[in-house]
Formats: sequence, C-alpha cells, structure tokens
Amino acid sequence: MTTTLPRTPTVRGTIHPGFETILSAEALAFVATLDGEFAGRRAELLQARRERSKRISAGENLDFLGSTRSIRADGSWKVAPPAPALTRRRVEITGPPTPTMTVNALNSGADVWMADFEDSTAPTWFNIVDGQHNLYLALRGQLDFEKNGKRYSVGDVTPTVVVRPRGWHLCEKHLTIDGRPLPASLVDFGLFVHHNAQLLADREQGPFFYLPKLESHLEARLWNDAFTLAEDTYGLERGTIRATVLIETLPAAFEMEEILYELREHAAGLNAGRWDYIFSAIRTFAQRGQGYDLPDRGQVTMTTPFLRAYTELLVSTCHRRGAHAIGGMAAFVPSKDDPAATTRALTAVRGDKTREAGDGFDGSWVAHPGLVPVVAEVFEKVLGDRPNQLERQRPEVRTTAADLLSLSRTAGEATMSGLRANVAVALEYLAAWIGGSGAVALHHLMEDAATVEISRAQVFQWIRNSTRLAEGITVSRPLVQRILAEEMTRLTRDADDAAKARFAAAEDVFTEVALGEYMPGFFTNYAYVKYLLDSPLRMTGPLDHHKDLRMSENV
Repeated sequence: MTTTLPRTPTVRGTIHPGFETILSAEALAFVATLDGEFAGRRAELLQARRERSKRISAGENLDFLGSTRSIRADGSWKVAPPAPALTRRRVEITGPPTPTMTVNALNSGADVWMADFEDSTAPTWFNIVDGQHNLYLALRGQLDFEKNGKRYSVGDVTPTVVVRPRGWHLCEKHLTIDGRPLPASLVDFGLFVHHNAQLLADREQGPFFYLPKLESHLEARLWNDAFTLAEDTYGLERGTIRATVLIETLPAAFEMEEILYELREHAAGLNAGRWDYIFSAIRTFAQRGQGYDLPDRGQVTMTTPFLRAYTELLVSTCHRRGAHAIGGMAAFVPSKDDPAATTRALTAVRGDKTREAGDGFDGSWVAHPGLVPVVAEVFEKVLGDRPNQLERQRPEVRTTAADLLSLSRTAGEATMSGLRANVAVALEYLAAWIGGSGAVALHHLMEDAATVEISRAQVFQWIRNSTRLAEGITVSRPLVQRILAEEMTRLTRDADDAAKARFAAAEDVFTEVALGEYMPGFFTNYAYVKYLLDSPLRMTGPLDHHKDLRMSENV
C-alpha cells in the first residue's frame, strides 16, 4: 500500500526574530497532518452552516434536534472529571498574547488566562506567530523585557493558560499547501500543541483550549478528533487535552448537551459568550422581519428573557454532565482619570457577577487585571472554600425552544443615538483592528471583534426592516450613509495621514458588511483578506468573494 505524506506548508509571510523557532519543519509537518486529516470535513461543515442559514432566513425554525434526543434523555453519561489545573476557575482573564498582555495576565492573580488568538487579536501574520512565540517563552520562564522604561517579567505564581484558536471559518493565507490557505484554527492549534503539549502535560497543566464560534455538535466532533490525533502523535494519555466551548452562537444553544457529549473525554465546560451570542441572534434572524429586531445594544442586558433562558440552560446542562459553567465578559476598563465612572462600573460588574454566581456559574471572565479582585470576592462569597459548584444541578430549569427564541420580549427601543453609536464604535474599532490591535479600549470598555459584529448586524437588520426609531425616524440606507459620513468627518478631523487611511479602510469594511444587500457571516473574512495580509500577498485588484474568501475550502 502506498501512503501519501502530507505536503509541507509554504511560508508566505515575513520572517521576524523568533519566528524560525515557531515555524520549524517539525511544527509545520504537524500542521500539514492536521490539514490533511480535517480540512475536507471543515469545508463540508462550513457549507452546511451556510445552507442552514439560508433555510432559517427562508423560515425554518430552530429547535432541539430530534436525531440526538437519546443523548439528551440519557442521564447516565458525564464528561471527564475536571483536570487538576482546571478545578478552580472563579476568575478568568482574557486577552491577546502580546508581550505586555502575556506578562500582565500571568501576573494578574486570576485562576485562568485565556490567551486569545481570536476576537481580541487582529490576525496579522506578525500577531499570530509572535503570539505563539510569546507563549513559548512565557511557559519556559523566558519572557522578560523592558518597555518604555519599565521591566516586564512573569512572577512565580501564574494562572492556568488556556488558548483560544481562531474559529473554523477563518483561514491563514500566509501558510499554504499547493496555493491553498490553511484553516486558521488548525494552524493555531497545531503550532501550540507541537511546541508545548509535552511540557504542559508533564506539569499536569494542559494543553487546554477554548473553542469559539461552534454552531453544531458535528463541529465539536471535528475538534475532538483533532485532539485525539494530537494525543496519539505526541504520546499523550487520552483526555490530556481539555476544551471549554464558547456557546456564542444561537444554533449551538440548541446543542449544548450534544457538544459536551462529542467532547466528553476532552470536555472542560461551556462558556456564555454573551456579546457574540447577541450578534448571532441578530445575524440568524436578520432577514426574518421586525419580530426579531432588538433595541440599542446597551439595553440588551443579561436579564433579557432570551439571554436569561440561554444562561440558565447553560448552567443546568453543564452541571448535569459534570462540566464547568463559565460566565460572560466583564469588559469595563478602570480609569484613574474618571473615578466616578469607575465606581459606577465596578458596582455594575459586582451586580452582574453576583447574579452569575447565584445562578450557579463556577467562574467568570474579566478583560482587565483591575477587575480580578472584584470578581474573586463575589465568587468567594457564594462558593466559600469550594473550588466550584458543580454539585448544583438546577433541576428546576425547563428551557424551551420558544424561550431561547424570545427576542421579541426584549424591553427597550431602537434610538438615533444607538444607531449613531453602532456606526461610530464600529469605525473606531475597525480602524484600530486594521492597524493591528484587536483588543481596544473605547469609552471605558475593552472591545473586541464582537463589537463590530453586533453593530454592523444591527444596522443591516434595521435597514432591511425599515425599523422605526424612538424619535419617529425610519432607518434607511441613505440615513446610515449620512451618519457614516458625519462620523468619518468627526473621527478624522485632526488625524494624521496614516490614521485617515485606517479610517478609510474601516469605512470600506463597514460599508461592505453592513450596507449591502447580503450580510456576510463575519466581517473578519473580508477585512483580513483586504487589509491584514503581508505586503507580498496584499491585494491590488478587486476582491473575488468566492475565490479570495473561500479558497481554504477548496480541498
């Protein structure tokens, strides 16, 4: 029998110092193995996503799956017991693996650091490979540097590191096989596993992962198979790799138990990814009429009925199956310059986390080290000496499909200020993202890619539905274009040429993903291909949506 060996990926990105360590021949060979095994299934699952989205837009209803009813009805199965390094997860800090964030997160006092290659990282080639290099150094105690006259080094006591690779829908155009870009998720996973799996396994500290943007249990099955292949390749015991899945898409909310079942040897829990979940709810029903309109983003709180139903189902599902339930992001950024705003925000954070701890969550997320003590205090009051509250089963929760889909019960109004904020904040974030920053502090909040996704999806939906604002004005494309022009003038009035160029690119991205007849699934695909590629790959002509955005699926 003839065996065809995986082709070695071609590196098409610039090589910076340290990159040769991460992009070793052996590491690239493992990435090629993952690609050879799973790229085809990934392409099929992405096509299934698109087909399902079209059916829902045409009127198909979301519901719990009949084909997997037996899995939900079987009360005997559980996921693997928590790994020792993931038993206590009261406070998890998130952020991109830049040098400064890596040191600050590891010195934050949190229980877990989610090193994020996804929504809080603008996926430039430099950011992706440098992030891998920063983790490589930090895990070996070698990340030590000086910046702006300050010395940065990692202390002796650090959080457990959990890596979030990019989602299945994204590609890495700087690594190709026969000219085809590789799946970004497999690149991020493969490089980290190759360099760090044995080191972390020896310490009983991983490797651990957060899995973003899943829409079905079949996508979880694909990840589980990738974990198994990695364990076999590197001689790790089955279940060494653990994964927490972000339930941040509306379809995934209907398959929580099935997702845990598929990953049960490797499952560590589920996370309530609130901002992307709101975006997914808008996107899923963006073309289904006004019954699915939501009010201004700031009015959609976690006590909103459809979000309340989702979080209660998540906690009850996790604890029924022995998995951790991790709460949503506290995105506030404390400010020394505005103590009154800081006090108000900390009060709101404390209230939000008190609700989560009371509902049964085992921990929650923060975006800034200054919030770690606040959230730790809240969970300590509820948990005491216990590392978690897995024993709390929540049998009273009886969430129905109608509960999860009750968007029309959301209190509040769509307003002109909300519409303008959607445009302005999206432009501000996109300009920073195009400049290479994926975690951006705006108006005392740490924003990531979900900010743009909510904003542009809501604008698209309000235009399509001719939504009437509280002021009596009907949302239309000309109205949004006028607001867009006004905000561009305001934001670029005192900007230099480089900043003006970034805002011009931001305007192009927003126009493409919010003002067209078709709403793309994610803004990142278009913006990445158009603006983040290294100069040898930079586009010079018009973008071919199928060829340029789906080339990685041509397996």
